[in-house]
Amino acid sequence: MTPNKFRTLALSLAGSVESAHMGHPDFRVAGRIFATLGYPDDKSGMVKFTPEQQRKFLKEAPGVFAPCSGVWGERGATNVHLPAAKVGVLRTALKAAWQNVTAAHSA
Repeated sequence: MTPNKFRTLALSLAGSVESAHMGHPDFRVAGRIFATLGYPDDKSGMVKFTPEQQRKFLKEAPGVFAPCSGVWGERGATNVHLPAAKVGVLRTALKAAWQNVTAAHSA
């Protein structure tokens, strides 16, 4: 997985736009971030899961996903190791993160 492929997958979700946060590209829907690129390094991304989703993805793809550090990670923020990620699993992860944000926005 490359950063550009991550970007393409994130932007393929309805209403998604690219912006920036703290010097890193991010992907938003309805003004809320659901994924980022480039943190903590250029081989990483982040998806915004629920803690339950995080546990599921960590179990299913431990070499791809890891909790972000600190409270963010405890709340579901999950790093993606891009070189290990396959399109199918990343597409599923991005869609879950996108749905979390869109569901919260419509509530």
